[in-house]
Amino acid sequence: MQESIENLSRRIVKRVLIIEDDAAIANLVEIHMKDLDCAVDKVADGAEGLTKARAGRYDLIVLDLMLPGMSGLDVCKELRAVNRTIPILMLTARSEEFDRVLGLELGADDYLTKPFGVHELVARVKAIFRRVEVTKQDLQHGDAKELRIGEIAIDPQKRRVVLNDDKIELTAKEFDLLHLFMKNPGRAYSRQDLLDIVWGYHFDGYDHTVNSHINRLRTKIEQDPSKPKYILTVWGVGYRFAEREEVESSHA
Repeated sequence: MQESIENLSRRIVKRVLIIEDDAAIANLVEIHMKDLDCAVDKVADGAEGLTKARAGRYDLIVLDLMLPGMSGLDVCKELRAVNRTIPILMLTARSEEFDRVLGLELGADDYLTKPFGVHELVARVKAIFRRVEVTKQDLQHGDAKELRIGEIAIDPQKRRVVLNDDKIELTAKEFDLLHLFMKNPGRAYSRQDLLDIVWGYHFDGYDHTVNSHINRLRTKIEQDPSKPKYILTVWGVGYRFAEREEVESSHA
């Protein structure tokens, strides 16, 4: 017997918008999103995709970098101007490293380089969904108190960061990194630890993703990023956030 529309609607837990002009890739992504019980919309034009993203309530945007009508970078920038939290997974070609980095700076949560494997696509999407759910659960169970170390104050509930009374604009991943660090000052994290906790997946060879996010975060919160006082490098391990006593002593 064919499954009822009511039962299908119960199974669909996430809504995904695919903005991709390569029909073969869009169809591949659609198939595997539906395997995850997602409702899927597809758009092949950047400007149309931005309009649809603004109008709908999506749990994930899968966004190609090179699009007709409007580039993926512009779509990402415009979308982030009105929505700081919706996850964006960017699709890029191997030759687009500079634009990939710029995409992360503009607010993309993650990226996949074409051609990509189906297993990696599914792992990335599941990781994004898990991160969103963990964030919701943390807020519901009291992990939402405001934190302050030195001149930095972070409000997890509002996803707001203030430095010396000035609001700092962070991407979703930059915010998650800073929140993790400030909850655990002094604790050293390897790059793989940060991939597992913040990105939610375990893949070798993605240390540069962590490094680039740390570097961008430092440029936003450190007075001198070349001599950081908050996000410190632990040689041979990874990174840690300075303890309150260390920050206070640097002001003395």
